[in-house]
Amino acid sequence: MLKDFSVSALMMGLLTAFVGFISSFAVIMQGLQAMGANPAEIASGLLAQSISMGVLAIVFSCFYRMPISIAWSTPGAALLAGIGTAGGGFAEAVGAFVICGALIILSGLFQPLGRAIRLIPAPLANAMLAGILLSLCLAPVKAVAFNAALGLPIVLTWMVVVSRWRLWAVPASLAAMVLVLVLGVDLPADTMGRIGAAIHPDLTFVTPVFTWHAAISIGVPLFIVTMASQNIPGIAILKVHHYEPPPGVLFAGTGAFSIFGGLFGGVPVNMAAITAAMCASEDSNPDPAKRYWAAIIGGVGYIALGLLAGGIIAFVSLAPPILLQAVAGLGLIGAFSNAAFAAYREPETREAAAITFLVTASGLSFAGISGAFWGLVAGGAVMAFNRAMRVRQG
Repeated sequence: MLKDFSVSALMMGLLTAFVGFISSFAVIMQGLQAMGANPAEIASGLLAQSISMGVLAIVFSCFYRMPISIAWSTPGAALLAGIGTAGGGFAEAVGAFVICGALIILSGLFQPLGRAIRLIPAPLANAMLAGILLSLCLAPVKAVAFNAALGLPIVLTWMVVVSRWRLWAVPASLAAMVLVLVLGVDLPADTMGRIGAAIHPDLTFVTPVFTWHAAISIGVPLFIVTMASQNIPGIAILKVHHYEPPPGVLFAGTGAFSIFGGLFGGVPVNMAAITAAMCASEDSNPDPAKRYWAAIIGGVGYIALGLLAGGIIAFVSLAPPILLQAVAGLGLIGAFSNAAFAAYREPETREAAAITFLVTASGLSFAGISGAFWGLVAGGAVMAFNRAMRVRQG
């Protein structure tokens, strides 16, 4: 196995971990904050997720000798940010995380459930995702309106870097936010002491509270988004690069670790798409049979970054919240544009997709159930009605 190791795999693995962590952790923080988590619970969640991603990537890649990269559910965290605090607080949200993990396990072990998820019309799933992402993608504009001197450098940095080095755009905007904090915000005199004291997070167990409303409002939409926008595309990316891992085993594994991470405050983990493409590319190794080392190194990197999550959160928390939201929103613009394009690509499903998008983006809830679920229901009803009318007329 060691004979397959290469410097190119080492460099790609380190880049994968850095890009995967730095480009998404702002979204994860925002989602957990919206669910009512305190800083210690957020740090615990990030650590639990990082351990989960690292262990799964290392074990799966070693066992199957394939570059199997694991990520946290960034669209899922964006969903949480859009839904807002659960009625029973963070403990109720954790109960929904556990339910989501159990559903992911079932989708891997119980084939009909996995097929049912794949049968959800892609335009509706993408429209729901676009509706979820809309509010966060507006945050950069709000940040500039809040304080142009603070928000504009972040946005301009992203614009310059994304045109040339897309993978580095979000890390660059995060670096711009750090500079804005250092140069433009009056930081407490003991800032470095606070960061040093908090740099190593502790795992904090959160006793889950299970409620019907949280299961339907948070757990089910989180499951659908994680499967439709992360797990299924992640498998597809591997197939494009001629790798054929067993999806059921991978889904069940990510579901089990999602439950573990959820009990310590983390959102679900899942198959990666972008970082999987990085690890599976020729840049990690010219020989496809040796590229699994990039995913292994990436897994080690995730664990190392997770162990520093407390210090990162302690520093970022000193910024006005809208600046962190702006960085998160910039990181999701690509996902939003891809989802919106996929949602409206087919003329015959555009109305149904538009209804799904509008109901989801409204942020309204009915009967205690979030708009993300109702958006999917409303769009599905419109699609079914339109198809029935076409059949009747044809």
